[in-house]
Amino acid sequence: MGVETIMDDFAARLADMLEGKGQRRYGLSGVNQLQHALQAALLAENADCAPSLIAAALLHDIGHMVHGLGEDPAGEGVDDRHEILGHAYLTRFFGAGVCEPVRLHVAAKRYLCGTEPDYFNRLAPDSVQSLALQGGPMSNEEAAAFRSLPYAEDAVRLRRFDEGAKVKNWPTPSVAHFTPYLINLGRAQRASG
Repeated sequence: MGVETIMDDFAARLADMLEGKGQRRYGLSGVNQLQHALQAALLAENADCAPSLIAAALLHDIGHMVHGLGEDPAGEGVDDRHEILGHAYLTRFFGAGVCEPVRLHVAAKRYLCGTEPDYFNRLAPDSVQSLALQGGPMSNEEAAAFRSLPYAEDAVRLRRFDEGAKVKNWPTPSVAHFTPYLINLGRAQRASG
């Protein structure tokens, strides 16, 4: 099977997952997983981000869709570690430019809460709830270690898109609009690896 066919199939599976499992409620917000993903990707696209960060914004919560812990594990006191699950799921087809911001977006929330005094106050209630399960705000030492990571800046940008992507009834393009990013990035990764 050629690179094009493999990536087209994987992009179609991701689109099906977003459109199917994405109908689940997104935390405590008034949007579902799909709306949240599309809004985050649109924010990244509108900010003229690299295609890899736009794809990461679209897929940053895919880990919520690949676990079997239900719609609101944080509400039950469980950290679903969706960033780790999502990273593991995506690394088969995408490079670090997509996968590392996904893996680091929860750490970026902890970083921002530890370094920006007003960031915590802007978190949505579900993000506050999950923050406690994820380790709370970073210490100065943890923040310094985070800042030294190669994709820390992209993860912080992704985190800001994540927090802004919870607007009820905000019109966005469809998944099909963003699918070419996935296909092109995946094909490039498969061809180089």
